[in-house]
Amino acid sequence: MTLLAALVLAAALVGAGCSGLRFLRVAQREHYLAGAASRFAYRWWTARPISLALAGIALVAAGLTGPFLWPGFVAAAVLVAGPPGLGLRGRTARLAWTRRCRTLAAVSAVLAVAPSAIAGGLGGLRVGAATAAAVAVFVPLVLDAALAGLAPVEERLAERFVRRARATVAKVRPDVVAITGSYGKTSTKGYLAHLLVSRYAVVASPRSYNNRAGLARTVNELLVPGTEVLIAEMGTYGPGEIAALCAWLPPRVAVLTAIGPVHLERFRDLDRTVSAKSEIALGAEVVVCNVDDPRLAALAERLEAGGQRVLRASAGAPVGPGVPDVVVRTTNGFVQLQVDGDLVGEVATSDGRSLPAPTNVACAVAAALALGSPAAELLARLASLPVADHRLARSTTPEGVIVLDDTFNSNPAGARLALGELARQGSSGGRRVVVTPGMVELGPLQVPENRSFAEEAAAVATDVVIVARTNRRALVEGATVARPRRDGASQRVPCETSAGAQVVVVERREQAVEWVRAELGPRDVVLYENDLPDHYP
Repeated sequence: MTLLAALVLAAALVGAGCSGLRFLRVAQREHYLAGAASRFAYRWWTARPISLALAGIALVAAGLTGPFLWPGFVAAAVLVAGPPGLGLRGRTARLAWTRRCRTLAAVSAVLAVAPSAIAGGLGGLRVGAATAAAVAVFVPLVLDAALAGLAPVEERLAERFVRRARATVAKVRPDVVAITGSYGKTSTKGYLAHLLVSRYAVVASPRSYNNRAGLARTVNELLVPGTEVLIAEMGTYGPGEIAALCAWLPPRVAVLTAIGPVHLERFRDLDRTVSAKSEIALGAEVVVCNVDDPRLAALAERLEAGGQRVLRASAGAPVGPGVPDVVVRTTNGFVQLQVDGDLVGEVATSDGRSLPAPTNVACAVAAALALGSPAAELLARLASLPVADHRLARSTTPEGVIVLDDTFNSNPAGARLALGELARQGSSGGRRVVVTPGMVELGPLQVPENRSFAEEAAAVATDVVIVARTNRRALVEGATVARPRRDGASQRVPCETSAGAQVVVVERREQAVEWVRAELGPRDVVLYENDLPDHYP
């Protein structure tokens, strides 16, 4: 019996270790937010009937380990193997053993092992084994407890980098342009850097460096004497975060690009989103607002009434009172710029394409004007605006298939713009394909927004390829009205929508890519709309 208890204890520890590796990677991908591991564990264990059944088996087996011991092997086996689809190493993003990750792993291991060690010391090896089996099935909760406990420690460790960054900013004294919004931040940052680089020495924060740690690293590693403009993208998951960033990185110009239901499961409602994003305007000399967004149009009025200088940016369809200060219109490969009601001019884009989000360009132009760039110079540079990586970037395969890569976009407004571009790029007789896992972090709007997007996609596309399970039900409901029919292909369920589009369901993006390569040819167009990392089911 002692040997059996020892073997069960070892098996439970192995199962806990496998579960820990899986959800440690999830925690890292979710920026070490307490609660993320448990939230994703629930999603994974309820994603499929087989996963839910295995979860039930693991829980029952763990409960029976005390009286019978051997069920501990069953619980451990389930944890070693599952949840199905969530690998130990990951396909798209491997676990990076950073200092923070190693610390979290060590603390979590102590928290996971301590109960069984204490129980074993008090009640013997059998009790310790039973306790280990029980703890193993709740490893995500252990990780979240460790994350919550370590949060204050990590805050203090990060503070030294922030102090160094604050001193560097004070020494170099660049004009800081801070950009925030639910979406459009990265594109606007890229556009602004392009507009300014011919006149100023510019540093822009790298793509993912939009929180305190990332911006402190940007300053500490990239800001050098002689830098004239620092463009800082600022993200937030809740109130107070942007205000804290602006306390040590005070913007001369603040830019608000758009408000939408992104990260809504954290913000809870859009009014709270506006409040959190508007913290960027505190103390700014000039505030640029996209007044095509009704919430930002109202914010512009409030800021101006409070005495701040506001520049209104628009694509020609403002919803608030007053004339926009900057208007950018784009059509048929031409970009037209209007400033203070006067037409500056029009230029052709270098590749003949139309800009997918002219409001982002208008925000960038307004920020450049606030820094002193001449309007005529900015107009000339609009002809060669860069395409942000994976944001409706266009390419053509050797087989002649046009690819629209919008995999870094995950908001309803951008998705609809992408569908418009798909319709424009499609040719008569060619197939138009949308490949998408849908959109996430939309809170209570996630199901209706994905359903609506799929319905619109089915009206534009000849084929809709739905990837993974996170939004599958909503996307299928939106895209289909007919009964699905199986064609025997593994993990594919084709059916026709009321608009005549075929819907194909696959488990992973790699399968979608294989389908595209096998099915499409010259004159066909495929839009890859969003791409969830593989820690999503």
